[in-house]
Amino acid sequence: MIEARLIPDGGYSLSTRDKETGLGWLALARVKGLGCASFKRLAEHFGDPTKAFSASPGELAEVPGLDRDAAHGLASFSDWAEVRKELKRALATGARLVPFGASDYPARLRTIADPPPVLYVRGEMREEDSKAVAIVGSRSASDYGIRITQELGRGLASLGFTIISGMARGIDGAAHEAALAAGGRTLAVLGCGVDVVYPPEHERLYENICRNGAIVSELPIGTPPFSFNFPGRNRLISGLALGVVVVEATEKSGSLITAGLALEQGREVFAVPGEAGASRSRGTHRLIRQGAKLVEGVKDVVEEIAPQLLERAGSAREKAPLALPSDVGTEAKRVFGLIAERALQIDEVIEASGLAAARVSEILLDLEMRGLLKQLPGKRFITGR
Repeated sequence: MIEARLIPDGGYSLSTRDKETGLGWLALARVKGLGCASFKRLAEHFGDPTKAFSASPGELAEVPGLDRDAAHGLASFSDWAEVRKELKRALATGARLVPFGASDYPARLRTIADPPPVLYVRGEMREEDSKAVAIVGSRSASDYGIRITQELGRGLASLGFTIISGMARGIDGAAHEAALAAGGRTLAVLGCGVDVVYPPEHERLYENICRNGAIVSELPIGTPPFSFNFPGRNRLISGLALGVVVVEATEKSGSLITAGLALEQGREVFAVPGEAGASRSRGTHRLIRQGAKLVEGVKDVVEEIAPQLLERAGSAREKAPLALPSDVGTEAKRVFGLIAERALQIDEVIEASGLAAARVSEILLDLEMRGLLKQLPGKRFITGR
C-alpha cells in the first residue's frame, strides 16, 4: 500500500487511494532497471503508478517494450521508506515536486520519448513558460559570444519568451542574466540536485532565478554535479523549449548534444556563426552546415518559431473565446471577429473588413492596448488569450 502523496501546493498528505499517486511517481523514479523511456510506456499503459505497482507479472508483460529487468524491479520494489524520506528532504529544502501525473507538469516535456517521472522545482514554473527558447553554449565564451547571448536573451525575454539554460559558466549564465535584466523569466535546468548551487560562483544568480523563474532538476536532493548527469539534463533543456540556440561550441561541446536531442524531439535548432577558424566556432558552424538555422539576431529566432505560436494561439481561441467589452464599437467588433477566426496581417484585415487603412490601424492599436489583441512578428495579429 502506498501511504503518501504529493499535493499541488507541495505539501504532504497520508493515505486514501486518490492521494497515493504522487508518491508513486517518485517511487517509479527509483525502480531499478526502469529508465525514463520504460517509465513513459508504463505511464501510457496504466495511467497512474498505483496500477503499475499492483500489476501482475502477466499484466506487466503486456506493456509494449517493457524489458524483464524493469518488470522485475517494479514487481520487487519495496523501498517506500526511502521514497518518503526523499520527499521530506525535498520539502525541507524548499523544493516542490511536480509528478508526471500533475496538471502542472510541463505539457511539452510529456511529449519527449523519455520524460522524468518527477521534476524537483525551486521557484515557480508557470503556464507562460511553455513559450520558451533555450540558449546554450561554451563555458569558455568569448566577449563576442557573451554580447550576442545578451542581445538574444534580452530581446527574446522582452517579447515574452522564457529563457531556458543550464546555469553553467559562460553562455548559460549570460543567457539567464540577460533574461532577468529584461524583466523576463528564466528556467535553469541542473545536472545536480536543485539544492546544489553549481558552479558555486552563481549563487546570486541561482537566488535571482528562484525569484523570477525556477530551478529545475530530475535528480534527487543532494545529487552532486557528476559529469554523467549532464547529457540527461540536456534533453530536459531542449524538451522544455520551442527551440534551442547554440552560441559558441567546440566540436566536442555538450551543446551539440543538446542540439541533437532537440532535433530528435522535433524542436527547432539555431546556431550563431562565429569567427572563422576559431575552435569555439567549429561546433556552431557544423550545425549550420547540417541545416541549423543561422541566427544573427532575435528576428531570426522569432520568425522561425512564429508558426508554432500561431498554432498554439489558435487552439487557445477554440477553447476559450474572448468576450468583448460593451463599449467596443461595431467596426472594432468586425475587425476582432475576423482575427478571432485566424491570425491575420494588417493588410489582410484591411482587405477583409473593407475599412480604410488608417481606421484599421486605429482599431488594432485600441484593441491591442486593451489586451484584446496581440501582435506577433510580421504585423500578424491574434486574439489576446
